[in-house]
Amino acid sequence: MRWTASFIPPRKEVPSEAELVSHRLMLRAGLIRKLSSGVYTLLPLGLRVLAKVQRIIREEMNAAGAEELLMPVLTPAELWKETGRWDVYGRELMRIKDWHDREFALGPTHEEIITDLVRREVRSYRELPKNLYQLQVKFRDEIRPRFGVMRAREFIMKDGYSFDRDERGAEATYRKMYDAYVKIFTRCGFEFSAVSAESGAIGGSFSHEFMVLADSGEEMLFTCPKCGTASSRDRAACAKPVAGSECGTGKMEKVSTPGMKSAEQVASFLKTVPAGLAKTLIYEADGEVVAAMVRGDMEVNEAKLMRELSCSELRMASAEAIQKATGAPVGFAGPVGLKGVKTVADCLIAAMKDFVTGANESDAHYVNVNMGRDFTPEIVADIRFAVEGDACPLCGSAYAVKRGIEVGHVFKLGTKYSKAMNAVYLDEKGVEQPMVMGCYGIGVSRIIAAAIEQSHDDNGIIWHPALAPYHVAVVPLNVKDEKSMACTEKLYRELESRGIETLLDDRDAGAGFKLKDADLI
Repeated sequence: MRWTASFIPPRKEVPSEAELVSHRLMLRAGLIRKLSSGVYTLLPLGLRVLAKVQRIIREEMNAAGAEELLMPVLTPAELWKETGRWDVYGRELMRIKDWHDREFALGPTHEEIITDLVRREVRSYRELPKNLYQLQVKFRDEIRPRFGVMRAREFIMKDGYSFDRDERGAEATYRKMYDAYVKIFTRCGFEFSAVSAESGAIGGSFSHEFMVLADSGEEMLFTCPKCGTASSRDRAACAKPVAGSECGTGKMEKVSTPGMKSAEQVASFLKTVPAGLAKTLIYEADGEVVAAMVRGDMEVNEAKLMRELSCSELRMASAEAIQKATGAPVGFAGPVGLKGVKTVADCLIAAMKDFVTGANESDAHYVNVNMGRDFTPEIVADIRFAVEGDACPLCGSAYAVKRGIEVGHVFKLGTKYSKAMNAVYLDEKGVEQPMVMGCYGIGVSRIIAAAIEQSHDDNGIIWHPALAPYHVAVVPLNVKDEKSMACTEKLYRELESRGIETLLDDRDAGAGFKLKDADLI
């Protein structure tokens, strides 16, 4: 390709909103242009990289026995309502209505649509397993789109879905897809890690995230250097502390804490530290009011809490619900005397002595509170986020924390969707059985940004050969010199004839200007 015949518009300046290196370099190198918030046009250079990513994905998915299809972007609401996700998915689901006032969603993922397709076509155990995937535009109404194509409202994703007869078959398919993902990300040249993760709105029994290691990554990875366990922040388990057999000796007393609501405010007012407090947060779990207790310097891990409560929906209680349940405004809830509310205490609470809690009364807290003496929670479990230095529950070594960018996610769905949508088959005895499903996603356009985050320098992008838009740039320093251009043309033709993708910079511009552009892209 000759530069003068191509559409490559480099930029020197980029918008101040471009925080990440990948966002800045994709704009500067002319890979993308912004249309609106979270919506980007992929320019020819960007599309060349995307095509290479897609080719790698297709080759490995096909080699693993999956078949490609293409489903509609426009998905009817009634399918989402069958599984209950029309309401559960939340505001990120882009919803529209047609002329007949029928509701649709622009698909962010396609579990319902693929399940509907397969339940209509597959009848017998002889037709299973099935493993289908697509490469398609997706939509999520991100509240705050940012970081370019890293967190966009419109993006390209590879989503795949498997249907098996039983758990054994589903496990085998899951392992095939896991291995295929390892090959895909290895071919892309990534340094990456596969970590156990939460399944989120997709659902299912367990999942793994594939994380490209990068300091700019939004995700935290907790790894154990001794036993090798690796988890996302949502999934990282905390070792249970050894609790003492006796309570503290302090006498529980109510103290005035006017206007002090946060753990930091209360600790400062009482001249202690947040770790000396136990904060109580009030939630609604499937409509039931529950209290969750963690140490004052820790955060509730809502995914862990949901697992302990076996609930499908969890949200912070409203101010009105908190007032009704505790008798106090927000910021003063505590476990002592809390009636009619199930209390879940983090394991760390059991190891604390003489700590501070809310008194379920405005402007008041208790000091010298002890679990077992002053209150007894219904559940004691690991419900907090792990932090750097926490002990691995498997071997006791301290976690190491890295940052990463999620580029892929594989889910063991089980029968969540097949039971909800009656996707069944007849087994060898003629008995109906629900299909056992898996789901496998890759952020295709995100891979481009992740590659840049992991591999760049001050001069621009450093592509892995498998993703580079061109492998060679031929840069004549003076296009008006006939001998120089004759040599350039010969070299360009020879490289192209050997299948080496070459960009000939035939612009009439200064040498330094052209070499900088070559370094940039």
